[in-house]
Amino acid sequence: MHRYIMLYLNLITLLQENFPAMQDILNVSKRVEEVEFDGPCMKTEVPGPRSKSVVQVNFFCDYEESKGNYLVDVDGNRMLDVYTQIASIPIGYNHPALTKVMTDPKNMGTFVNRPALGMMPPEQFSEKLVNGLMAVAPKGFSRVQTMACGSCSNENAYKAIFIWYRVRGQQFLSLVFSFFFQVPGCPDLTLLSFMGGFHGRTLGCLATTHTKAIQKLDVPSFDWPIAPFPQLRYPLGQFERENAQEEARCLEEVEDLIVKWNQKGRHVAGVVIEPIQAEGGDNHASFDFYRKLRGITKKHGCAFLVDEVQTGGGSTGKFWAHEHWGLDDPADIVSFSKKMLTGGYYQKNSFQPDKPFRIFNTWLGDHTKNLLLTEVIKVIKTENLLDQAKRSGKVILEGLYNLQDKYPHLLSRARGIGTFCAIDVKDEDTRNNLILKARNKGVVLGGCGTQSIRFRPALVFTEHHAHLFLDIFNDAIAELK
Repeated sequence: MHRYIMLYLNLITLLQENFPAMQDILNVSKRVEEVEFDGPCMKTEVPGPRSKSVVQVNFFCDYEESKGNYLVDVDGNRMLDVYTQIASIPIGYNHPALTKVMTDPKNMGTFVNRPALGMMPPEQFSEKLVNGLMAVAPKGFSRVQTMACGSCSNENAYKAIFIWYRVRGQQFLSLVFSFFFQVPGCPDLTLLSFMGGFHGRTLGCLATTHTKAIQKLDVPSFDWPIAPFPQLRYPLGQFERENAQEEARCLEEVEDLIVKWNQKGRHVAGVVIEPIQAEGGDNHASFDFYRKLRGITKKHGCAFLVDEVQTGGGSTGKFWAHEHWGLDDPADIVSFSKKMLTGGYYQKNSFQPDKPFRIFNTWLGDHTKNLLLTEVIKVIKTENLLDQAKRSGKVILEGLYNLQDKYPHLLSRARGIGTFCAIDVKDEDTRNNLILKARNKGVVLGGCGTQSIRFRPALVFTEHHAHLFLDIFNDAIAELK
C-alpha cells in the first residue's frame, strides 16, 4: 500500500512540474476547500449563550472561523450568510486573495500607519485608484472622491451639488454671511428626495431619509421637498397599466415640486434617488421611470445623484444597478460604499469644487480598503462573478416565486434583479419570526421596510448555495404554518 501511495504522490509532483494547467486546477480546488464549508452546522439557538451576555447586538461572530458564504458565531454555530453584514461583504469571508494583501510586507506601512489621504497620501495612492475605483467607474465619469462610509459619501456629495449649483450660476459668494447662516453666504437651496428612500444617518442625509421614524426622532432637519416613490403592484405582468399610471403620477409630482419650490425661491439644486430602495423595503421602479426622471432633472437644471451604496458592486448582475437603465448619461454623481469596501462618489468634472479643501476631512476614506478593493475587482473579473450573480439570482427568484405560490397566505411580491432579491411576509411580526426561525436553522437573513425580507448574498454565492438556502427557508416557513 505504501508503494502505491508513493507512486501517486510522485505522479502528482510530475504533473505539477510539467503541466501548469493542472497546477491551476489543484490550486483552485485547494482554494475552494479553504474558503468554504459543506453546509450550516447549528449547536445552539442564535443568539447563543455567549452572545446573550450583551444586549443590542444580534450575536457575536467568530470571524477567524468564518469562510466563504458561511458566518460562524462565538457559540460555534455555522450559518449560510444571505445578508452579509447589510450587503457589505463582496467575495465572502476570509477570501485568500484578501488575506494575501493583508500579509504582503509591501502593504504593512499602509495598514499600520493609515495615512491622511487628503494631505499626505502614500506613493501608490493614485495607482491604486486607477486600478481599483476608476477601473469600475460608471460610464462617463473620470473623477472619484473617496470617503469612509455611505453616509459621509452622500453628505459630501450633497455639498458638492450645492457648490456646483452656486458656482454654475456665478452667484455672489459672501464669506461673512456664511458665518451667520444667512444668504447669500448660506443659500436657501434644497435637495429633492423620495418617500421610502434611505441615504444615511448624518444630519444632511437624514433630511433625505424617509424609512423609519425612529431614525429621525428628536433630530432637527431641513425642510426639503419629498416626492412619492412608485408603489408597484405585483405580479408586474398583471398590473402593467396600473403601474404605468402610478409611475406617471410620481413623475408628475416630481416636476410639480421642482417648479413650486423654485418659484418660492428655494431652488431644487439636486435630486437624490436609489436604483432600488433597499432599507425602505426593496422598492423597485421600472427602468423607464428612471430614464424619464433623468430627463426631468436635465430639463430643470438639477443635479442627479444616484445612491448606489447598497446596489453597487455587482449584486444586480451589473456592476452598477443604474446600468440597467440603458442611458448614455445616467447621472451627475454616483455614491458608493458597502461592497466597495470604502466609501465615496464618482462625479463629473463640473462638480469638482472650485477651491481646495471645500470637500475635506482628515482621512477621506481608508487606503487599506482601496488596496483590498483592487483585489476584489480582480477576483470579480477573473471568476466572472457578475455572471454568477445572474445565475444565482435566477435560482433565488424562481424559488421565491414557488414559495409564494405554495404559501400565498404568508408570502407575496417576490422581486429582484440578480441576487438583489426580496419577498414580503404578511406582517412585520411574522416576518421577524421567520427570520429568527431561519437563523436557528442555519441561514442569516435581514429585513427591510415594514414586512419584507431582503436577500444580499456575497458574489461567490453559487446555485448550490441558492438551493441550500431555499430548502432551509422552506423548512422555516413550514414551521410557521
